[in-house]
Amino acid sequence: MTKKFLRRAAVASVALALAAAAMFVSACGIWGAGNGGSGGSGGGTPAEDLSGIADKPESEITKIADFSLGDPQNNNNYNWQKANWQNDPSLFGCRWREQNISFSGGQMHLSLWKEGNEEYSGEYRTYGRYGHGYYSVSMKAMKGDGVISSFFTYTYDPHWDEIDIEFLGDDTTRVQFNYYTKGVGGHEFVYDLGFDASAEFHTYGFEWLENSIVWYVDGKPVHKATKDIPTANAQIMMNLWNIAETGPKDWAGVYSGATGSASYEWVGFDPAE
Repeated sequence: MTKKFLRRAAVASVALALAAAAMFVSACGIWGAGNGGSGGSGGGTPAEDLSGIADKPESEITKIADFSLGDPQNNNNYNWQKANWQNDPSLFGCRWREQNISFSGGQMHLSLWKEGNEEYSGEYRTYGRYGHGYYSVSMKAMKGDGVISSFFTYTYDPHWDEIDIEFLGDDTTRVQFNYYTKGVGGHEFVYDLGFDASAEFHTYGFEWLENSIVWYVDGKPVHKATKDIPTANAQIMMNLWNIAETGPKDWAGVYSGATGSASYEWVGFDPAE
C-alpha cells in the first residue's frame, strides 16, 4: 500500500442547521499517520477471514431515501437537509451549498464546480440520528485528483464519533474505510475494489454493532474492526469536496481544478435486531 492511502484529511467543524448554539462539528475525519491496515486484493477477495459473516443482499435493505423518486423533501420526507456552509478553508477547498445538490435521472448528484475564484459543492445529511444497524448506499464516486466522495455517519454529541466510507479521487479503484471514537481515529483501511467506483454504481455499507464494524462492497463483507468501537447515535451524511491548496499533498492527490459529480441512487438503514 502506498503511503498516501494511510493519510486522512484534517477536519474543522460542521455547522448543523438545527444546533441551537450554532455548534461546529467535523465532517469526514482527520489526516495523519494512522495505523491503517493493508487493503484487500479486491474483486470479492478480502485480506481477512470473513467467512462467518453473512452477506447483505440489496433485496433485504430498507431504503430510507430512494432518489429515483426525486428529492425526498418533495415527497414529504423531511428527515433530510442540504448543507450551506464553509468548512475549514485550510483543508476544504470548497463551500457546500444547496444549489450544488440536484435530483435527475433517478439519482441525487453532489456537484463540484467553480464560479469566479471559488469552488462549490454539496453535502446532504439526515436531521435524525441512528444507532446500531446496517447503513448502505448505492453510489458512483467522482474521479479527480484531490477530490473526496463520501458516505458516513457523524455526531458531535455527546462526543465526536464517526464511521467512514471515502473514495480518494486520484485512484477510484480503491475505497478507504475509517472510524473515530471520542475523536480518536487512526483506523484507516484501504480496500482494492477490483473495479472503478467512478465508472458505475455499486453498493457500499457498514454494519455497526456494539462490539464491531463490518464494511461491505456489493453486499459482501470486506473488512472488520473490533477495537474502540463508536458508541453514540449519529447522522447519516454524504458529501463531495476538494482538498485546499494548503491541505495534504499525499492523501488523494493535489487538486488541479477538476469538476464533476458524485451520484447516489439510494440510502439504506436497517436497525440491529
